[in-house]
Amino acid sequence: MFVRKENTKYPLKIWLEELEQLEGSCLEQAENLANLPFIHKWVCLMPDTHTGKGMPIGGVIATKDVIIPNAVGADIGCGMNFVATNVKKEQIAEIQTGNGTIVQTVIGNWMRNIPVGVKRYKKPQESSVLDQAKQELDRYETNRSLLPLIEDGYYQVGTLGGGNHFVELQEDENGYLCIMLHSGSRHMGKEICDYFHQVARELNNKYYSQVPESYRLCFLPVDTKEGRQYIHWMQLALDYAFENRSRMMKIACQGFRETVEKFAGLNVEFSGEVNCHHNYASLENHYDANVWVHRKGATRVRQGEVAVIPGAMGSYSYVVEGKGNPESFCSSSHGAGRAYSRSGAREAFTVEQVIVDLKEQGVVLGKSSKKDVAEECRFAYKDIDEVMKNQTDLVTPVRKLKTVAVLKG
Repeated sequence: MFVRKENTKYPLKIWLEELEQLEGSCLEQAENLANLPFIHKWVCLMPDTHTGKGMPIGGVIATKDVIIPNAVGADIGCGMNFVATNVKKEQIAEIQTGNGTIVQTVIGNWMRNIPVGVKRYKKPQESSVLDQAKQELDRYETNRSLLPLIEDGYYQVGTLGGGNHFVELQEDENGYLCIMLHSGSRHMGKEICDYFHQVARELNNKYYSQVPESYRLCFLPVDTKEGRQYIHWMQLALDYAFENRSRMMKIACQGFRETVEKFAGLNVEFSGEVNCHHNYASLENHYDANVWVHRKGATRVRQGEVAVIPGAMGSYSYVVEGKGNPESFCSSSHGAGRAYSRSGAREAFTVEQVIVDLKEQGVVLGKSSKKDVAEECRFAYKDIDEVMKNQTDLVTPVRKLKTVAVLKG
């Protein structure tokens, strides 16, 4: 980690070896953040950081008395879920089911039972989070154009989405199979972000904010009606995202258990579940001040806290234990971070290259359309082990996991 103090009101703390590893646009966004009047202490950039919308992905800031929708991000509550199993890969690797290997059969089960991409359930699903929201509708009624998100959410809880979201079967260093998934609040989070960014924009213009609109960092004072409304909606999206991942994990575990018990005759047990966000803001105390910590593509890792840091499909992922480093506001990277934009990855790598690479590694891919597979290939991302090397002061690895099979949108 190094500190940069030039040209900004507050310092930048960057968990990389040198400044040249940052994209110019990412540095510009970080400098914009570091010139905001309400920043607490400094701006943090995690080792997976890259350019985002307004604020770098892999950025962490603490603010005094304000909250910034674009510093939380569009997919509010995006995060990870992980469970370990008591089944070793070698116990099931050679067993055939009539539909391929057990691993292939598990992926087929997930493809049938977990809607991906823009797909959703045809009937409303159970959701205690949305039921609670309807009981507390007075929290949300002021923002009437957002109310349809609550009813719509019943059709999306337990769905994966697309882009970099995934469900993976993985193998740890001791040969045990684990399940990891990455998803968020689906359509809900983006709508809330866009709505309140516009509300903040209008409010900032009305009161002649000193924050330039070009920064795309319009803010809401938390003691205003608008600020409180955003916090209510953000918390709803966070709870919904948590429930969404839990529901998918239940489906994934059920599919794994049924397949393994039927064809391998093994008693399947699950343990060590972790469910954590990496796009959110929360009120925390740092350096003797109560501040709103915004983690946009960053994971909270307090002392002893267990979290999940994924790589890219066909690569490695980690379960980690936090060191509670105060300089990062107890945060770490949320993944490997993109080395190529989506369009850049499609130009640089062919579908055939990616499919061949996965086959050579023995990775089973569950994806209905392969045309955009290069966007999420491991070559499109930074080396996760380099990322981990740059944050040894933030986390301790607990498990290292290799992709065995992956479901993608």
